[in-house]
Amino acid sequence: MIISMLFGGLGNQMFQYAAGKSLARKNGTEFLLDLEVQDRYPLHFGFELDSVFQCTPEIAGKDQVGEIIGWRNTYHIKNRLLKDSYRFFRGKNFVVEPHFHFWKGFFSLPDKKYIAGYWQSEKYFSAISDEIRNDFQFSPALESLDYEIANSMDQCGSVSVHIRRGDYISNKDTHALLGVCPVDYYERAIAYIAERVVNPCFYFFSDDIAWVRRTFSLPFQSRFVDHNRDRQSFNDMRLMSLCRHHIIANSSFSWWGAWLGRNRDKTVIAPRRWFRRDIKDPKDICPDSWVLL
Repeated sequence: MIISMLFGGLGNQMFQYAAGKSLARKNGTEFLLDLEVQDRYPLHFGFELDSVFQCTPEIAGKDQVGEIIGWRNTYHIKNRLLKDSYRFFRGKNFVVEPHFHFWKGFFSLPDKKYIAGYWQSEKYFSAISDEIRNDFQFSPALESLDYEIANSMDQCGSVSVHIRRGDYISNKDTHALLGVCPVDYYERAIAYIAERVVNPCFYFFSDDIAWVRRTFSLPFQSRFVDHNRDRQSFNDMRLMSLCRHHIIANSSFSWWGAWLGRNRDKTVIAPRRWFRRDIKDPKDICPDSWVLL
């Protein structure tokens, strides 16, 4: 049994699911999700995997989590054990991601482990990437405006452009760690695409689309997608994935929008500097085929 702790927004949940399932497949064992921490996570829209995608994850019960981590099975203790200063209390079965870049020891973990981390690298699940793509097929039907936009994307050199602001500005801790990608990054990325794609059409996605409209005026066909809000925000990721090419933010949300894109000749541009401060090494977060600017 492999149990993965879930926490964070949709993109983070996807990484935690994908890595945990990959480890379970390697060990030939069952895979479950622990939602106790996620259910108390104050940002975003709670657990979304089962409502957004076709996957049917199995949720761990209290007894199943306790079977692996014993007395540590309370919300407050699990939260504390994520901190490095409490690592001596984790025991052998409570495994916390040791650093942000790919951990080579991950696939040496045996069965009966409880794993907690971001696991933000394709390397954790590349062996089952086809299965993950199938699990992350969007389940709700495309409706009205999204359906029309999806059709238009299929008729042009569509390029998704994700500009993450929102909590990257308003949340003090998130802003200190990540910050926002500078306008210069997007200008260089757009120029890179324009040199390589005939008649590109740029589709802008953002949690602050009004700011994006004021900031970007391109000599190319552009569209600002502004209607997928709140619990319908996942449709922005779906529309991103339908574009032929991608310019992502330092965000797991648009990372997945690009990764799920099925164009074999896609160009994906990502920011070289993922974090505002050099406290984590992002060297493995982007696949080798992606362009870093």
